[in-house]
Amino acid sequence: MKELTNAIQTGGWNLPLTDGQLGQLNQYARLLVEWNEKINLTAITDRQEIAVKHFLDSLSLLHFVPPEQNAVVLDVGSGAGFPGMVLRIARPDLRLTCMDGTQKRIHFLSELAAALGLQEVVCLHARAEEAGRDPALRETFDYVTARAVANLHALAEYCLPFVKPGGKFVAMKGPDGATEADKAAKAIQTLGGEIRGVHTFTLPGTDFSRTLIEVAKTGQTPAIYPRPGGKMKKKPL
Repeated sequence: MKELTNAIQTGGWNLPLTDGQLGQLNQYARLLVEWNEKINLTAITDRQEIAVKHFLDSLSLLHFVPPEQNAVVLDVGSGAGFPGMVLRIARPDLRLTCMDGTQKRIHFLSELAAALGLQEVVCLHARAEEAGRDPALRETFDYVTARAVANLHALAEYCLPFVKPGGKFVAMKGPDGATEADKAAKAIQTLGGEIRGVHTFTLPGTDFSRTLIEVAKTGQTPAIYPRPGGKMKKKPL
């Protein structure tokens, strides 16, 4: 994917991708477009836009807030696999779980992982507000991320219960991310987290503004969270 390589170099990002990894991303783009004709995965089908707005956007995590070596990673509301699957391609050491509430998307992700030969990838059909109360999943992940899922108040309640104390939650947001972070700081503290960084940037070669909100898990999330989605909407933290 020349577009991706050029964009990484233009942005000065130190993200060396091998020819094999670029080949996997190229195959990913092809499968994404093919499957998108059968199920709704993305509104972006142009190869160059996929390379920048999906792949490069996902890789921004590795530049600004990289997971530790051999981290156990959860991608909440993974959809078509962004950012989780892209992170796993670029960092084979990561142990990834992609979670989504739509079975068709999970089927795509399972087939994608098999086609790309990715090991240590779990594709889980579940709703975050229910899975976050499961003892087998709660506070078991080193690094949790989510992209374009919900406002930060709700997103933190969905995601922080999965993060083990000492781990990180990174929310991928648009140009208003810093404002969201200010408004959600108290809610994040209630959930056992603390905002440690707000990284605002423009994707190289575009005017696409992005924000990564870095949250450290400083303590356990109280047992009453996450609440059902309806309660979150009626009474946000």
